[in-house]
Amino acid sequence: MARVYESERIADVMLVEPQSFGDDRGRFLESYRRSWFPLGREMVQASRSDKTAGSLVGLHYHLHQADYWFVVAGRAQVVLHDLRIGSKTEGHTLEIEAGEENEIGIFIPPGVAHGFAAITDMTLTYLVDSYYNPSDELGVAWNDPEVAAHWKVASPVYSQRDADNPFRRDIKEYLLPRAVMRS
Repeated sequence: MARVYESERIADVMLVEPQSFGDDRGRFLESYRRSWFPLGREMVQASRSDKTAGSLVGLHYHLHQADYWFVVAGRAQVVLHDLRIGSKTEGHTLEIEAGEENEIGIFIPPGVAHGFAAITDMTLTYLVDSYYNPSDELGVAWNDPEVAAHWKVASPVYSQRDADNPFRRDIKEYLLPRAVMRS
């Protein structure tokens, strides 16, 4: 069975260390199970991202959508940053090297900015709990000093969209997520 636990760095981010089974034919692992995530909803869309070494994606965030990431090939430096106003971990950054040497699934709740840099050529699969909605696609600068991320790539290659993301201090308050209070 997989080891599933909450990140010590960012509240509500769940990490999954799957158990792998192998023999002469290859190997098998279960990378996702809905029941592992108490805050999760049904995942409705799956996507795949193939990136070459040195590519950087993010930081993106959603007010309403949760993501589940799993690097299936290669290695990535994953960076998460809690933007949720009122969260007990507001302003915290979590960095995880994920992939071939650290197979780990990452559940990312709404309001937590997320991005990754391809340390090697890599493939990331991700599930989301709502269909693509351009009005829920927001961003914060990948090189924001408040995030203080260590991307592990010397000269990252990124999209114009990611280049145009604002620093956290410049995001309008109505575009910042609020923490969900649980009793």
